[in-house]
Parts: sequence; C-alpha cells; structure tokens
Amino acid sequence: MGINENTIWERFLSPVVRLLIDEEALSQYSKSIDWERECDRIRRADVVIPGYYSSQNFHGIKGGYLTSGAAVTYDAVTQYVLPPHESWIRQALIDAVKVKPRRILDLGCGTGSTTLMLKKAFPEAEVVGLDLSPYMLVRAEHKAIEANLEINWRHGNAEITGFPDASFDLITASLLFHETPTNISQNILGESFRLLTFGGQILVLDGNQKSLRQTEWLNHVFEEPYIRDYGISSTDAWMGAAGFGAVQTQDVWWLHQVTSGVKPIHGESTQGANVKQYVPKKLDDNLQGFPAPAFEN
Repeated sequence: MGINENTIWERFLSPVVRLLIDEEALSQYSKSIDWERECDRIRRADVVIPGYYSSQNFHGIKGGYLTSGAAVTYDAVTQYVLPPHESWIRQALIDAVKVKPRRILDLGCGTGSTTLMLKKAFPEAEVVGLDLSPYMLVRAEHKAIEANLEINWRHGNAEITGFPDASFDLITASLLFHETPTNISQNILGESFRLLTFGGQILVLDGNQKSLRQTEWLNHVFEEPYIRDYGISSTDAWMGAAGFGAVQTQDVWWLHQVTSGVKPIHGESTQGANVKQYVPKKLDDNLQGFPAPAFEN
C-alpha cells in the first residue's frame, strides 16, 4: 500500500485540529532542536527500518513517524483523537498492572506518554521505552527531562529487541498494534513472551476491536493503513497463540480496550479469556495461580 496524500484527514480534519493547537509554540520548539544531530545520538546502526513502517503515512503525516514533524505534532493531535480524554485512556493500562515490576519495557513508546506514566506509577522500577523512530525518541527524552524522570530510551524494533531472555517483569504496548500488520503484531507478542520472566505480565492498550469492525471508514479519515486487519483480528487469540495465559480483554470507554496476559510458570494451568467492562482502579485479580516474585503478596 503506497502513501496516500489525499485523505479526509488531510483535506478537512487537519485544518480543524490546527485551530486547536498552538502551532507557534510547536514551531519554536521544533526550530530549537538540531534533529539530525539528536537522532544520530539515539539511532542504532543495527536497527533496520521495516518497509511496512517506512513506506506509509500515519495519521496524515507525510513520511510517517520517521520525521521531526511527527515527533513535534503527535502529542498535540493525539489529545483530540482519543476520546473521552487521552490521559484516562492511558491510565486504563496503568490500572491493569497486577505485578510489582522491577524492569518495564514499553514497546512502540512513541513520544513516551505512557512510558512516563509507568515510571511515575512505579518509580523504583527500571523503565525502558523502545521505538523505531529516533525522532519520536528525541521528543520522549525531552519530556522525561522536563518531568525529571529517569527512563532508558532505546532505538529498536519490537520484533527483534536484542534484549536477553526473561529481562522484564512487565511489557506494555500502547496504540501500537493497530499500526502494524497482523504478522508483525504476532511476532511482537512472540518476542514479548521470550522477554518476560515467568509470571510476568503483558498489557496491550489499543482500539476496541469489536467497535472497529463497525467503523472501517476510520482508515479513510485518519490514514491508518493497518487498522482494518487489526479490527477483524483478536488480540486475545494472538496472545494465546504466543503462549500467554490468563488472557482477558476489558473494554475502555467503548472505543478502546486493554488486553492482559501472563507468561505462565511451568506446570501451571492457564485461565480462559474473558471480557470485562473497564472500571478505574477496581479490577478483579485474574492473575491468581501465577505466583512469582514480581507479583503482589
């Protein structure tokens, strides 16, 4: 699928959103940074950018996320396209954490909005934010410095992270899977399974697949090249196929969902998947039966 430069977003909605954001402030910020020098500091030579990522527009941004423009405008735009409120949606993932993580990996971290929230929620944990775009990581690093949070930002591919086996107690992915082809999403979950400790938890926050099956027109609005395939798929099934147990998906404000899974301890049986309505900070503990040092006592 090639780059489309004539979406409804580009023609109609983008001008509306531009009225709501402070373009002058964004422009000043962008001009204050030597983007290529900053990206060279973060960019890893061993990271190969896959074609599905580099050949597409995302959200009407020409060149996708491999541009400074994407890094500068992402936060300003996202706050208006995650109803009812972006921070509430991201908080749903934080509320779903059922472990006491020592090391956290946030895959496809983008500008680090969820990553920063994870560090605030678990200040003693080592937090790593990984993304394919060095431009997004530059912006994420600036946000962490402003918030006085120590986070390790790493340029990398979520399919092949290069981290050792059983490196993390908690792995998260926010708004990532609707922007990756189905086989890539499955590869990412396989890599996540390898990276988790036994009893470790994975959490995936993204669009509600049941709702998206009724809204295929969204791709024509927001230029989401892979969202249709994501919508007709099942993150629960992907997780089960990757080996995760205790898989469950909970609806978050109808338009979103959080899916949780656990890497089972050897010899433990897995629980079946079930769907629950999101209630902030009042989640059932459906991870019992998977004891590990990372879990709450």
